[in-house]
Amino acid sequence: MPRLWNETIEAHRRDVREAILMHTSVLVAEHGLRSVTMSQIAERAGIGRATLYKYFPDVETILLAWHERQITGHLEHLAQVRDQAGEPAARLRAVLGAYAHISRQSRGHGDGALVAFLHRDEQVGQAQQQLHGMVRDLLAEGARTGAFRADVVADELATYCLHAVTAARELPSEDAVHRLVMVIFDAVSHTADG
Repeated sequence: MPRLWNETIEAHRRDVREAILMHTSVLVAEHGLRSVTMSQIAERAGIGRATLYKYFPDVETILLAWHERQITGHLEHLAQVRDQAGEPAARLRAVLGAYAHISRQSRGHGDGALVAFLHRDEQVGQAQQQLHGMVRDLLAEGARTGAFRADVVADELATYCLHAVTAARELPSEDAVHRLVMVIFDAVSHTADG
């Protein structure tokens, strides 16, 4: 097949896959995990059921693909934020702020069954390890330059930071999220004696 034809087919497949992922996430948000059917997804995406089944065998597989895309996008965004800031302190503050914002935005996404289903997947564990590594490396680099405390190992500080940032899910405003990030940042920026 000519190259242009192959590119057109691939673009069409990407568009169909994207439509399936997007409409499935909307339907699940509207009706809950257990109420969405493949027929509803096909209808909402504007494709036939046979076409839908060529892409995905069931609703759960679609949701896992959607969640993987979300996770990848979040990690890419956090890496970009890290890379755009200058010295370690600015990079850590930027990453913690971006992660807190993501955490706050993701609160209330779907029902409890959806959250439980998506978060049992190994993608989440791998993403958490990547994020932990990113924060740990920034803390270690900052400790070497004197920007962050060195009396606690970077691995433990990274665990502290990431657990503390999850409090952003419960905060009422972006200003409160910003204050939380500053408290976390201050905790890792000062030595134990002051």
